[in-house]
Amino acid sequence: MTDTNHNPWPDAAPGTVAVSGAGAAPLPQLINMHGHQIRSDEPVKSGGTDTGPDPYDLLLAALGSCTAMTVRLYAAQKQWPLTNVHVTLKHQKIYAQDCAECETKEGRIDQIDRVIRLEGALDDAQRKRLMEIADKCPVHRTLHSEVRIVTREDT
Repeated sequence: MTDTNHNPWPDAAPGTVAVSGAGAAPLPQLINMHGHQIRSDEPVKSGGTDTGPDPYDLLLAALGSCTAMTVRLYAAQKQWPLTNVHVTLKHQKIYAQDCAECETKEGRIDQIDRVIRLEGALDDAQRKRLMEIADKCPVHRTLHSEVRIVTREDT
């Protein structure tokens, strides 16, 4: 049994994430991101113990935080009066046939709804440009690109 307060690996290098079980239950996980630790789990209704966000919540958090950072950095570079960015995200599975602009037409697809609230005395052109910049955040680009996952066993 893994001690939930013990770091089972040395600090992961930047750009590396290490995940390991967080006790006897199968779903809770400890996540180490170069010295930062968080937990992940599933809600009780899904068989977990609800000791942390589920994997899709973590994915949404990555997209939301990257979106806000990218928009804020752009506005700061332009010296625009953006004071804050709020990003709200929701993940759901939808039927592909209900998506007019999707290539896939059978089965279900993942849909992420993202709502961005920009605060500050921005004019319409600045707001429009910041919304365009939101789609340029690195995580958004990754989610829209071809992703190759290479899996191997650590022996």
